[in-house]
Order: sequence, then C-alpha cells, then structure tokens
Amino acid sequence: MLLTAAFLEFWSKQMRKFIAAVFAVAFTASAALAQSGQAPTLRIVSEDGNRLPSELMYGNTKVKPLRLRPGTNVPITIDDSDFFVQQHYVDFLSRFPDQSGFSFWQNDINQCGASNPGCTEAHRVNVSAAFFLSIEYQRSSYTVYKAYKAAFGDLPGKPVPVRRENFMPETRSIANGIVVGELGWQDKLEANKQAYVLAFVQRGDFQSAFPSSLTPAQFVDKLFSNANVTPTAGERDAAIAAFGAGDTAAKRAAALRSVAESQTLHNAEFNKAFVLAQYFGYLKRNPDDLPDTSFSGYSFWLGKLNEFNGNFIAAEMVKAFINSTEYRTRF
Repeated sequence: MLLTAAFLEFWSKQMRKFIAAVFAVAFTASAALAQSGQAPTLRIVSEDGNRLPSELMYGNTKVKPLRLRPGTNVPITIDDSDFFVQQHYVDFLSRFPDQSGFSFWQNDINQCGASNPGCTEAHRVNVSAAFFLSIEYQRSSYTVYKAYKAAFGDLPGKPVPVRRENFMPETRSIANGIVVGELGWQDKLEANKQAYVLAFVQRGDFQSAFPSSLTPAQFVDKLFSNANVTPTAGERDAAIAAFGAGDTAAKRAAALRSVAESQTLHNAEFNKAFVLAQYFGYLKRNPDDLPDTSFSGYSFWLGKLNEFNGNFIAAEMVKAFINSTEYRTRF
C-alpha cells in the first residue's frame, strides 16, 4: 500500500498522539523503577508547533516510533520511497508534500523497480539533491542565507553566516503557505520575502552595523564587502538605485535584497550553502554540533564539492549524507 500525501499528514499527527500515549506508560513504569534520583522527563519536541512531525524525547534520548504500514505489521523505513520523499519535504521545505509533487518524486525513484538497486540509489541521490536545487528552497532558504551573508558576513570564527536555530524559523516565515505551482504562489512568495527583509533591516544588530549616517553608496558597498564579493558595476548600481534617496526601512530592505539576490553573491556562496543544507536538513544540526566539535566535516565536503565544480554526484556528497549512520538512525 502506498501512502498518499494526505494520509501521510494525517498519519503523522495521529502517530504523535499514539507514541505519546505509549511512552507515557513507559515513563510511569521506569519512574517506578527509579529508586534514587529523578526519572528522565518525557517530552514532545517540535520545531514548528504542530505543523510538522514532532520528536519524542526521554530525557536527552530520542525515542524512535515504530512505523507500520496501515493494517499490517510491515515496518516503514527511510528506504521506502514514499517515506523518503515525505521526509525531504519536511526537512528541506518545512511542509508536508502536495500530492502532485509527492507522486512525481516517488515515481522517479520507483521507476527503477525492486531488482535494480544501483538505479534506485542513483535516483534517490538525484531526488534528494533536487530539494535543495528547487525553486521553493532557493527562493526561501537560500534567500535567508544570503541576507545573513550580506548583512554580517560569516559568523566570528566560523566559515558560515548563520546558525540553524536562526535559519530554520526565518526560512519558514518566507516559505509559509508556499507550494510552487499552485495558483498565486509567486505573489505570496513575493509578499513573504518583502516582509522578511523589511523586518530584517529593522533588527537592532543590523541597525548597529548600518547606521543612518551611511550614504546609499556606502550602505551598498558595505553589504558587498561583508559578503566578501566584488559586484559587477551593474549590480552595484542596481542596489544603490534600489536604495534611492532618503533613508527608510523600506529602501534599506530593497537595497539589501538587491545585493542578496545578485548573481555574483549567488554564485560565490552556492556550494557553501549546499554543504550547509546537508547538515541543516539531513542531520538537523549545525556542522560543529555534536558529534562533531569543529567545521572539519563541513570543510571536507566543501572541498570535495569545489573539487568537482559543484557536481554533487561526482563528489558523492548527497550520497554520503543520506547513507550516513547519523541520518539513517534518525528514523
């Protein structure tokens, strides 16, 4: 039995209730056995309220639910094309799949058949990478990345401009309600992006970094300098023109967006953002979070991706992440 997108959403919500009830019983039993000290706390952790699947934590240990095919004892695993695709929508686009997109990507994997594992693996890699390369991700998540890069450059002592704890909620603010291909999606995305950038330039840290004493040219030049790129004359002129005369939040937002969406910045940061997305999406952590303690892994994969001129297949980057023990043991 295949899982439809509508059923997957219903199933995930019901599963949250089910596992909470099951492990509440487990908690009671374990608490009774704990004769000394306080038993660990059972808690449901959700990154986005009740819109996305939650995780069940027992103390600091993640409790993995048993997922079964409806009406059977057959387990659902990350090797199943339907669950694999659904999880990519959740991890990279922060939403449940729409039916047409879900069917398209699932069919892309299933066309290989059960007897051709090499084909299946290759298609899983391509489908996985497609979520980062998608219009929906590039115009929401990558916009957030580039806004941080232009505004503040890389974080002190780190080779990236943003942490996952800031990145994810801000990405969702842009992507909220967006399904590329649905009626009116462009207008809604544009409105979300305008609101995001307008709020961004009114933050205290941004205002401190870009005081009102800056001229439009100085404002724009500082953005490009922070991003560590040299714009074309046309890109610089376009950003200055977007700022225009006077100094208002709306004009600052327009200039920041012009810089963030410049092709020069896009190209310079693309591979870096691709590698960072592997950690944010598949592993749900920063590159230097445990079990890592530095950016050595991030640097390794960036080096590999650059070595192969951005060819993620030749670099075997996506393949390595989706086959990693850390990723697979999430489920």
